[in-house]
Amino acid sequence: MRGDVIPVFLACALAISAAAPATQDPGTAQTGSSRTALATVADSRNRPLLDLGPDDFVVREDGAAREVFAVRLADYPIAILVDNGSAARADFDAIRKAVARFVGRIGNERPVAIGTLGDPPAMITTFGDDRAHAMAALDAIAANPSAESLLFQSAADAARAIRATGAPFSAIVVVSASAIDATHNTPNEMLTPILDSGAIVHVVANRIATRSTPGMPGTFADMLRALTEQTHGQYISIFSAASYQIALDRLADRLSAEMMVEFIEPPGSPRGEVKMGVRVPGAHLRGLGVK
Repeated sequence: MRGDVIPVFLACALAISAAAPATQDPGTAQTGSSRTALATVADSRNRPLLDLGPDDFVVREDGAAREVFAVRLADYPIAILVDNGSAARADFDAIRKAVARFVGRIGNERPVAIGTLGDPPAMITTFGDDRAHAMAALDAIAANPSAESLLFQSAADAARAIRATGAPFSAIVVVSASAIDATHNTPNEMLTPILDSGAIVHVVANRIATRSTPGMPGTFADMLRALTEQTHGQYISIFSAASYQIALDRLADRLSAEMMVEFIEPPGSPRGEVKMGVRVPGAHLRGLGVK
């Protein structure tokens, strides 16, 4: 513990998801079930703090203290969806290079699956594939100048693959040359699996391509932005091919700063509002969810 520093709690409670049941650690079977919180901690200069342990965190649920027993860097699965449709043909080499760099920066411990947006969208690797296979599959993707991009359908397919893993946290990263879905329609059956998966959705979209796309300007960009906000993700607009790498580098930095904090919930205790704090002077914590 780092001194007798009074923890400062988040002003707002972490969002609690019931999409997947909490797993139980064998060592806590007699004392309660374990739950996991996702958070980032930064110092007074907004630099991420990663060398933290259980004694550095405070967790309360409806005001009752919870025992924190494990802290680790986030290692949840990430589905990366690459635009290989007609809108991406001019920028595809830059997109593929940026995605390859992103995969290398998020750490080898994370399960990664890669999918495409071009009609028909497909998950070309699974979370069980090793990193070398995933990178080879990424290198083999080519832009299809006659294919439209079906962003929401691809994200829904990724969400279904994520749910099958049973992971408490996950993310979908969409790298698109446009913020317009080719169908000009987003049925609820496509949004439902995305939200039900509990995945954090991040989108990098080229606004230049969006402006030149006929249809209803802004509609799908607004829907994508709302989706990222609802899932605690990030929507990043770019305006040049070179910006794909810049945007994905920043996203990789964000993901690399996330920590998973495991705490014990007493047997029979009703789930309530969870708040977290840190015992590090001058540090601030941002909660991203509890499961």
